[in-house]
Amino acid sequence: FYRNGPNPVFKPKNLYHPFDGDGMVHAVYIRDGKASYRNSYIHTAALQHELAEHKAVWPGVMGPFDYSLPDFPIKDTGNTDVILFNGQLLPTWYNAGVPYSMNPLTLENTGVFDLKGRSRRNMSAHSHVDWNTGELRFMDYGDEAPFMTYGVANPDGTLRQEIEIDIPGPRLPHDLGFTTNYTILHDLPFFHDINVLRNHNMRVLKFHRDIPARFGIIPRYGQSNDIRWFDCEPCFILHVSNCWEEGEWVVMDGCRSVNPMPNATNEDGALSHMLAYMRLEANNYRWRFNLDTGKTTEEHIDERYLEFGTINQHYAGVKSRYLYSTTTEPGWFLFNGIVKHDLDTGDSSNLYLGDNRYGGEAPFAAKVGAQSEDDGYLISFVTDLNQNRSECIIVDAKNIEAGPVCTIVLPHQISSGTHATWASHEEIAEYR
Repeated sequence: FYRNGPNPVFKPKNLYHPFDGDGMVHAVYIRDGKASYRNSYIHTAALQHELAEHKAVWPGVMGPFDYSLPDFPIKDTGNTDVILFNGQLLPTWYNAGVPYSMNPLTLENTGVFDLKGRSRRNMSAHSHVDWNTGELRFMDYGDEAPFMTYGVANPDGTLRQEIEIDIPGPRLPHDLGFTTNYTILHDLPFFHDINVLRNHNMRVLKFHRDIPARFGIIPRYGQSNDIRWFDCEPCFILHVSNCWEEGEWVVMDGCRSVNPMPNATNEDGALSHMLAYMRLEANNYRWRFNLDTGKTTEEHIDERYLEFGTINQHYAGVKSRYLYSTTTEPGWFLFNGIVKHDLDTGDSSNLYLGDNRYGGEAPFAAKVGAQSEDDGYLISFVTDLNQNRSECIIVDAKNIEAGPVCTIVLPHQISSGTHATWASHEEIAEYR
């Protein structure tokens, strides 16, 4: 079980944002009835530079951006997601930074992940491995044209293709979706004014309620002119849960926010707006796109505040029945429980982690010889503020209300984190 997240090494230069910390991957290895734990900083170029200087050099996401610095005008921390691809553990950064590579067994840093055949280096945080083919689907975006690219990597770590996607200007797409035959790209009306960034070195986001959310559906190996755009109600999406095809329809489930920049509650300027943004007012939602008629439909799956939806990844890109989401405590980036949705029946069940206990994304680990889609476990880190300790909990996915079937107390308390993944014995066996 791997989880990424921010851990600042040096006191920040400017106003600190919780997403600014240097990336650290935590891992729990379960083998022969025993568990072991280790962690490692991600040796990003920025961190190595700052270690040499013995101080913070880059500003964080609150800015001001400093274009005199190498690589990126704010700190590329690699602290957002972590996936396993072609035998490598790849931590990534949510501002489309440089992906790095780590040994999945030792967490040894092995340098920048360069996709053979690719001229660009940067990659969005949420690139996805299709477990059915071993391919990696990814995108890149930025403030200069082309504002978005989309690509596919072969299972052996070589580039199959990368193409430019025509969008009106700089955007901040966070995720993409995929089915067996298609990829769904996002052009969302929550973005910054490039002139403000250029003139004031600050990225000021605005939710444009008069601009529709656009979803571009492109064949897996399609070219730029193959993409078809579908307009939907204005929204912002951090995370896609799953997508699949139903005849001429493409279906996408994800976490939708229609208020991605809530009003600030006090007069503390930038800090107040940052805290408001962290309220995570999103809920599980479904979009359907008809490839024959161009029609779209939208509907709620659950109107509670939910995020970080996970599924059994063996069903990624095809219709899945079960969805596992984190519940959020209003007002902050704190996950206090897990909800299991049965998407066929509409039923749901809940696991509350307890007062002052906060977890995170809970990836699914299938049992050996699993007999059904939910025959497996959910795994997550939990920090218990009552006992000042952190735990790795393992929950039976068939019965999450029963609570953990196993709790592994970590050797020290760790900070809250971002995304996580599970890798089976077979996927990392070559490193044993």
